Amino acid sequence: MTELLGLHVDVLVTHGTPGTLAAKQATTTTPIVMVTSGDAVATGIVQSLSHPGGNITGSTILNPELVTKRLELAKEAVPTVAKIGFLFNSDNSSDRGLVETAEQTVEALKLKIVRLPARNSDDIAATFSQLRGQLDALTVTEDGVFQSNAQLIAGLSREIRLPAFGFTELTDAGGFMGYGVNFLELFRRAAVFVDKIIKGTKPADIPVEQPTEFDLSINLKTAKALGLTVPATVLARATKVIE
Repeated sequence: MTELLGLHVDVLVTHGTPGTLAAKQATTTTPIVMVTSGDAVATGIVQSLSHPGGNITGSTILNPELVTKRLELAKEAVPTVAKIGFLFNSDNSSDRGLVETAEQTVEALKLKIVRLPARNSDDIAATFSQLRGQLDALTVTEDGVFQSNAQLIAGLSREIRLPAFGFTELTDAGGFMGYGVNFLELFRRAAVFVDKIIKGTKPADIPVEQPTEFDLSINLKTAKALGLTVPATVLARATKVIE
């Protein structure tokens, strides 16, 4: 980060909570546009969404709502589910804050949850090596480590016949079901923030945005491989179906 700032860039663009917090710690003057972060207020990235203050603006995702929705979908799509794993990055402060949300949600759904902390691809592989026959389903946060290892997560979950629920790109990689934001659109939206800053608007005066549209994607090929039938009520709500 220090080396990057030494290039005297006009704007820094970050992705995810850890990267944004690292950038915030590194500079209080260079404008920062976050493509996504977990709850930017709760994690201390900005003062408020409407008046972020400081040198950071961009987009934030209210991850607790996504966690809750995925767990509800797991219960609805796989009615026999009893024990569900929660894969999160223990190095990500936003992810750590989601554990309580997950535990409260499964309590209301009368499910049991197993915490599955992982920080890198080696952790992911080691975690899955111990999961065969231990869980009925898996939920995954949209931490950057998991996004970059979507193929690995999807492949390992299919190998042990575990339906995986996570970000929408996970279904493209072979996961069972995804619910979340369109990250490609958020990256495109980041260009609008950069343009405003280059033209003279201070980040402190640009409200932080939250996505208003969410996609439900279902991989029917994976469902078939796992021996699952997606309920018609769930399938009817899908915005993308992989057949």
